[in-house]
Amino acid sequence: MIQSLLIANRGEIACRIIRTARHLGIRTVAVYSDADAKALHVREADEAIHIGPSEAAQSYLVGEKIIAAAKETKAEALHPGYGFLSENADFAQSVIDAGLIWVGPKPDSIRAMGLKDAAKTLMDEAGVPTTPGYLGENQDADFLAEQAGKIGYPVLIKAVAGGGGKGMRKVEAAGDFADALVSCRREATASFGNDVVLIEKWIESPRHIEVQVFGDSHGNVVHLFERDCSLQRRHQKVIEEAPAPGMDEATREAVCAAAVRAAKAVDYEGAGTIEFIADASDGLRADRIWFMEMNTRLQVEHPVTEEITGQDLVEWQLRVASGEVLPCKQEELSIDGWAMEARLYAEDPATGFLPSTGKLEQFYLPKYHGRIETGVEQGEEISGFYDPMIAKIVVHASNREDAAQELSTACSSVYVWPVRTNAGFLSRAAAHPDFEVGEIETGFIDKHSEDLIPNQRIDDATLRKAAYALMINSADPGQTEDLQTMRGSWVFEKPWGGVIGFRLNAESRSTVDLDVDDQRRTVELDFGEHFNGASIVRHGSAVLVSNEWGDMALVSPARADGIGAGAASDGAILSPMPGKIIAVSIAAGDTVEKGDKLVTLEAMKMEHSLTAPFDGVVAELNAEEGGQVSEGAVLVRIEAGE
Repeated sequence: MIQSLLIANRGEIACRIIRTARHLGIRTVAVYSDADAKALHVREADEAIHIGPSEAAQSYLVGEKIIAAAKETKAEALHPGYGFLSENADFAQSVIDAGLIWVGPKPDSIRAMGLKDAAKTLMDEAGVPTTPGYLGENQDADFLAEQAGKIGYPVLIKAVAGGGGKGMRKVEAAGDFADALVSCRREATASFGNDVVLIEKWIESPRHIEVQVFGDSHGNVVHLFERDCSLQRRHQKVIEEAPAPGMDEATREAVCAAAVRAAKAVDYEGAGTIEFIADASDGLRADRIWFMEMNTRLQVEHPVTEEITGQDLVEWQLRVASGEVLPCKQEELSIDGWAMEARLYAEDPATGFLPSTGKLEQFYLPKYHGRIETGVEQGEEISGFYDPMIAKIVVHASNREDAAQELSTACSSVYVWPVRTNAGFLSRAAAHPDFEVGEIETGFIDKHSEDLIPNQRIDDATLRKAAYALMINSADPGQTEDLQTMRGSWVFEKPWGGVIGFRLNAESRSTVDLDVDDQRRTVELDFGEHFNGASIVRHGSAVLVSNEWGDMALVSPARADGIGAGAASDGAILSPMPGKIIAVSIAAGDTVEKGDKLVTLEAMKMEHSLTAPFDGVVAELNAEEGGQVSEGAVLVRIEAGE
């Protein structure tokens, strides 16, 4: 067995690997950038070594620095985790050439499956069904557009070196193809250094089914059944589960057997995932499930497979890398119950899922609801340098219905502030009637966006109750002895603009709204700190209120001159986070219409388009392509037209 291990990654996956290594008695070495100097994975490892600046391109993506760190710390083996250099065949070879043990598949296997076009050709030869499309060498834009027309719209443009939803664009019509191709190639170049693409037929009612496979150096390959990863946003997985709903035994046997053939075709060793796309318009059928790609690494969603099989896949990786045979034979593996995983992202669904950065002043995860995988703790900073996923919430139950209910409850119990998260969104998704009965596909989130993303996070009634509690807790000690005598008028700011005001009558336990936004209503209130699923926590001079879904808002006394003012936009387009300007679509003096793309910002490894809030003229432009901007910087100012 390996005795010492360097983990060439960060965050929750580094912490996850450290946990298993510690159980096996393996010494661990962490690497860290400037931004991660005080990170949890650094504190949990037996040793840690600095490898460079915060930017991944100067630290976690520099193979020479990581190998040098392994040698300096006398690590015997290197585990790449997922992302970063985990599927870089040249890096894997460099690790082996340096005399280290690579905890992953052989470099040749990575190369064989690393490019989607070559992998599909290989799968065709191995008898694994693949999706219709074009995957040739001709990359001329006009030729690709012609091929897309022959395939038939809608089509999907995919970077051949892509992954994680990057370098992918769905194109609905021929007129949209050119712009989508440019954007796809630009993102692929930035993420993978390769702008070659393939074109695939867009599958209607698509389900994303994947099979966990494992091989060893003794010629053994097994599968650990399937996962369903259909709940996605921008091709990024949001909720994963195992097994797949609606999967009968005959279809499961056919798909898993195809996955094993795929792994054997590249002489695979270690953990891998064969990803399939299914046309579920008539249920899951073996003749409508096609190979998409292989991920030659451990997957983010591996915990759901661990939960239903009772196996530790990181331990399997370390044992296989040590030259051992697989811990189990195929006939020794079985499915027990149902597992689900939700990815908790530092992002704000109410603003189009823009990433959120800052200090985790409040950070509570429901550890009594199943399994939590995270790489951060309260008080740490969420930066804009890395992927915005901050935790995974994993539940296991005897059946799918109970698992969905448990996941919804767990996500609603998340408490994070002031960094925004998608916790409420996840809770609503897991509790949605269609999800509960397994009616899912990759377009589920777009289809149900109005149900999953409310117009405002907290309704006025909940805000009013929180403000009431704030008023009571802010009173002088002498006043709080007899709450029945408390009366007064209060005004509080709404977090998303405008104000809410009311006049308190504690004796009747009711309030009468002030004339704010031309509304006047009487609302009954209860004493205490919990109101019908809503809870409050003191936060300085304000209160942090959470509703039954886990959505949060900060309620604080308003400025006197803000009463009734509302939140009129002045046309300023602010940078929502630190990032790099990768495209400027307008010039000063241009006339724009509401919704027109103005600036494209790259942050947290994703592109974000900023658009015009109304019709008008570009009166101010402070964005230059290639420039770095800070959060809150005014990039564009639009003046309304006459």
